[in-house]
Amino acid sequence: MAINVPRPVLTGTKALVVGIANQYSIAYGCAKAFRELGAELAITYINEKTKTYVEPLAKELGAPIFMPLDVATPGMLEAVFEKITKEWGKLDIVVHSIAYAPKEDLQGPLVNCSSEGFKQAMDISCHSFVRMARLAAPLMKDGGTMFAMSYYGANKVVPNYNVMGPVKAALEASCRYLAYELGSKGIRVHAISPGPLKTRAASGLKDFDLLLNEAAQRAPIGELVDIMDVGFTCAFLATPYARRLSGATQYVDGGVNIMA
Repeated sequence: MAINVPRPVLTGTKALVVGIANQYSIAYGCAKAFRELGAELAITYINEKTKTYVEPLAKELGAPIFMPLDVATPGMLEAVFEKITKEWGKLDIVVHSIAYAPKEDLQGPLVNCSSEGFKQAMDISCHSFVRMARLAAPLMKDGGTMFAMSYYGANKVVPNYNVMGPVKAALEASCRYLAYELGSKGIRVHAISPGPLKTRAASGLKDFDLLLNEAAQRAPIGELVDIMDVGFTCAFLATPYARRLSGATQYVDGGVNIMA
């Protein structure tokens, strides 16, 4: 059966992108890809320092909604969705591209991770996506697509990934359960697992340059991916062309995940 798809394919859709820190962010690659395919954007920034870097990008992408959002601060997530409800009355795409763990817990072995650090990492990196899905679902009246950013360390041990391994594993499981629970509403949920990228978040990992070099050497295609590879993968998954895809973890890593 033929699928009627407008050109550009995301014209008329509304997308919330959370997690842009600068022009190197995976979330920026997603926002740029969505915009190129016709989507209208709502973009958030975590604090005034980050706003300096994110605001020019939001203007470049013509985002009519640009708001602060720290998911650890009560009420801020709700305020974003109140604004979206007032301005748009609907939502088609959500990107959750945020993760955090206290430095001492992130850079130390899991066995030494503090209870408070583990809870904070889980709340910001995982449960905030569940909260976001709860707020977004009622606005996805005609269905929609939700994305959360994971990493290979969710499924296999990656030295120095430490506490983020269990946290990302929980995030991927959350995506599967949300895909099941929201599927009847026409909402599809994807965990996206990019290969290592030079982002601000990744810079907190110990010996991250070694991860980059190893990934480039092991990738069947012989090179690293970039933020636009991730962005256009998400854009495709948000289109009607991917209407029967949901719940799986999609690797965007040049094939590194298939290697022993």
